[in-house]
Amino acid sequence: MKDMTLREVCNIAKVTRRAVQGYEKAGLVSATGKNERGYLLYDVNSQERIKQIKLFQRLGFSIREITYIIDAPNNILKSALEEKVKKLREKRENMEMLIDKANELIEKL
Repeated sequence: MKDMTLREVCNIAKVTRRAVQGYEKAGLVSATGKNERGYLLYDVNSQERIKQIKLFQRLGFSIREITYIIDAPNNILKSALEEKVKKLREKRENMEMLIDKANELIEKL
């Protein structure tokens, strides 16, 4: 993989420029250089890190939490992920219960 511009990284990772700028401000990622036109470039490691940050966000981690866990030892990351999975399962159970209740109401109509 070659170094990519901010626009290319955003397209690949499906994030906005503002999101990447937020990651930079939080110290999670940084450009690795500039091209001949002065556009910021991101190397393979930065590109993968942006994808990882996006995944953590989709799992429900805040930027503050991500700054703590992204470079943490595996045991801390594992613990954080296990806790998040537990909460996601609870959410899913609540959603399933709500769906069942809604279906019960629909059947009564």
